[in-house]
Amino acid sequence: MLALPALAAAAAGPASVLAWAALLVTSVPIAACFAALGARFPDGGGVATYVHRAFGPRAAAIVGWWFFGVVPVGVVAGAWIGGQYTAAAAGLGDTGTAAVAGLVLAAAFAANLGGLHLSSRVQLLLVGLLAALLLAAVLAAVPQLRAAHFTPFMPGGWSSVGSAAGVLFFAFAGWEAASHLSAEFADPRRDLPRVTALTLAVITVLYLGLSLATVGALGPAAATTDTPLTELLARSVGGAARPVAAVAALFLTFGAVNAYLAGAARLGAALARDGAAPRWLARGGGPGEVPRRSLAVLAGACAPVGAVAATGAADLDRLMRATSTCLAAVTLAGVLAALALLPRRTPLWWAAVGSAAVVSTVLALSGPLLLIPLALAVAALCFQAVAQRRRARG
Repeated sequence: MLALPALAAAAAGPASVLAWAALLVTSVPIAACFAALGARFPDGGGVATYVHRAFGPRAAAIVGWWFFGVVPVGVVAGAWIGGQYTAAAAGLGDTGTAAVAGLVLAAAFAANLGGLHLSSRVQLLLVGLLAALLLAAVLAAVPQLRAAHFTPFMPGGWSSVGSAAGVLFFAFAGWEAASHLSAEFADPRRDLPRVTALTLAVITVLYLGLSLATVGALGPAAATTDTPLTELLARSVGGAARPVAAVAALFLTFGAVNAYLAGAARLGAALARDGAAPRWLARGGGPGEVPRRSLAVLAGACAPVGAVAATGAADLDRLMRATSTCLAAVTLAGVLAALALLPRRTPLWWAAVGSAAVVSTVLALSGPLLLIPLALAVAALCFQAVAQRRRARG
């Protein structure tokens, strides 16, 4: 929400709004599939559990490694966005960006160590406050909208819209992340469909509103700024908006990082429970428990990714595209599992068919970044082979 409007505008110009709209439309069947799977098979393993039921343990292990392995990249990217907004408001520079990003990560890990009950309460508060703030920012930008900012509409052609969709998938991949928390719902069959429908309504308003406001109010500047929400607010209410945007960015990035760490930590414990990861990771994976060992592994993986970002070896766009590629692979595996597990030729089953086609297209646009899920798949299979040999010797 804080960085993607600018990254998409840099890729496709005003036509980036088409990528936003297309992904919102295709989110409906994808969200419906994951809500149905979570309601039927609530488990901390999420997509890996569904794939295990549909295609067996080897495929489930690969999917689990895809998600668990890329979360450190995604959360560092998220924290980096909060650092950029804060550094821009305070004039801290690149060093300040890295320092603030580190603090966001530390706070999210601390919240999760406090237990998922505390974490979910914090998450609910953040979502409510920030949704209201973003809606206010969109409404405040309405007087600044200019039709001239939408021309030329598609300077890079249709391929640029596909490129924008590739990076934007980062914002549409939360359905499979939430599925890892399905077992935490009191009544998954009742609650998951309701939560999914409400989420779809909220993100449709916020995503489309923010993308249109960013392009329409900022014009060409939308593609060159690191802090589009700050620029949007500053043009509407003046320079006082900069510290407000910085605080908002900190809360929003903390919320996103917090949610992904919660899901990934539970997934790590579930993978260990099922023999797809080292057994010692399974501790703390039961309902109401805190998977501290899994969180520790995630923290250790975040350190080198953060170092890469701090040295400039990989910019924010590259980090987010890498994350999007792996999450798209996870999403595709999930909807393929839905095809096997849901009743055939029902509306949900046809939704899975359409979802598979859409996500396959997004993956095809990822190019060389497809090597990342390939490498994680190889690592997962190698671990399983070694584990099987050890069990055979024992």
